[in-house]
Amino acid sequence: MTAMPPSPRSLRAALERTTRTPGHERYILRLYITGLTARSSRAVNNLRAICDEYLDGRYDLEVIDIYQQPALTKGEQIIAAPTLIKKLPLPMRRIIGDMSNREGVLLGLDLVAGPRGAHR
Repeated sequence: MTAMPPSPRSLRAALERTTRTPGHERYILRLYITGLTARSSRAVNNLRAICDEYLDGRYDLEVIDIYQQPALTKGEQIIAAPTLIKKLPLPMRRIIGDMSNREGVLLGLDLVAGPRGAHR
């Protein structure tokens, strides 16, 4: 008796389990800054240090200067800068500030346990 090929539903479920497995998720991040200010530079440096330590090549970081590219803020509801938006993995999150509150950034990126989460 030959084995039946997996159904598209079971393949999709297996793919979702793999991409949700801690250590395999790809992070899509957008950091909105305002020019070359000290606060913007701190935000970029702090965020890159955190990503290099905790995400080790599993992230795409796009830094957007809202003065240079205001059209890219459309639909993002940017009310303060610097603002980090974690697009993926879901849920989407926003973190405002220079990213110097390391624990807050880690929590916002779902990299440490919150009240009901587990460390990734």
